Amino acid sequence: MKSTQTENNLPEPTKAELEILQVLWEFGPSTVRFVNDKLNEIREVNYTSTLKQMQILTEKGILKRDESQMKHIYIPVEAEEKTKVQLLDRFVNTLYKGSASKLMMQLLGNEKTSKKEIEEIKRLLDSMD
Repeated sequence: MKSTQTENNLPEPTKAELEILQVLWEFGPSTVRFVNDKLNEIREVNYTSTLKQMQILTEKGILKRDESQMKHIYIPVEAEEKTKVQLLDRFVNTLYKGSASKLMMQLLGNEKTSKKEIEEIKRLLDSMD
């Protein structure tokens, strides 16, 4: 089975793995129990599933584990922003042939885009001139 790699050769995380990373990015280095409790605020997740996923993330090199204490602490290897940039680049390259404008047109055509969001985008574009 071929695994998908980000530009820095770390495997691309799955949706479930990204949920774990979101918790770690928001709250910092954490135990499996803490991450599992946070995930359970959103949807029901078994502790053993969270543990296994975090072990896999460690094997993939996406997380590192601090074993110096009785409770193991898991830490993301890459910063949130760097990971998001890599995933977004891959997404745009794969689905939109590298065209950011095609992606923006798709997003802006979505009924979920509010007038406030469009105004924010206009301000951002104006500041880029």
